[in-house]
Amino acid sequence: MGSLDRSLIAGLPVFEGVAAADLDRIVGQARSLRIAKEQPVFEQEQEAHSFFLLLDGHVRVMKSTPDGHEVTVRYISPGELMGIAHALGRTTYPANAIAAVDCVVLAWPSRLWPAFAADFPSFSANTYKAVGGRLQDAHTRVIEMATEQVEQRVAHALLKLVKQAGRKTEEGILIDFPISRQDIAEMTGTTLHTVSRLLSAWEDQGLVKSGRQKVTVVEPHQLLLIAEGRVEKS
Repeated sequence: MGSLDRSLIAGLPVFEGVAAADLDRIVGQARSLRIAKEQPVFEQEQEAHSFFLLLDGHVRVMKSTPDGHEVTVRYISPGELMGIAHALGRTTYPANAIAAVDCVVLAWPSRLWPAFAADFPSFSANTYKAVGGRLQDAHTRVIEMATEQVEQRVAHALLKLVKQAGRKTEEGILIDFPISRQDIAEMTGTTLHTVSRLLSAWEDQGLVKSGRQKVTVVEPHQLLLIAEGRVEKS
């Protein structure tokens, strides 16, 4: 395999402030992997042998519960790190990471993490900033679960996914990776039946369009009003 070029990572938030020579050193120790749709990047409780940067595609992060259920907790977008177990003081991965579409990732051996953290202070600071952002997202979801009506939670989830991976189309803003109603139900702590009822009602109102593993937001402003509790529930 030919050597990788620093242009693959230059300009990404996690590498902001890292000198060009250091980017060369970082990317020179990576390997590029293609992960087919629905295949794992890594698995929960597996030894954290590597950490990864998503270059292209989207990855679904899922937690396995003690009774064998899998719950979708978030999606990873291009430019984000994942599998950074050692940054969390772990030796195993805390969740499953499954390719939602065909993906391209960079992978580094986890044994390099201490050296990267010590030698590239900007990279280390940016990584922990990203981890902090994910923890804040998790706290926000806990508060939403405790204080918001289900239609607010679902509206919030759709708007977040649009912000993360929205693509403008003639119909509206398409969430640009496969996402099922079950995924949305898991992300919002509700049931498949409730999500289906809400999406059907919102389709009738012209707010969204949905199909099999496909959601397009037609009226984001109206969804925002629902998320903020400023309209009556559907």
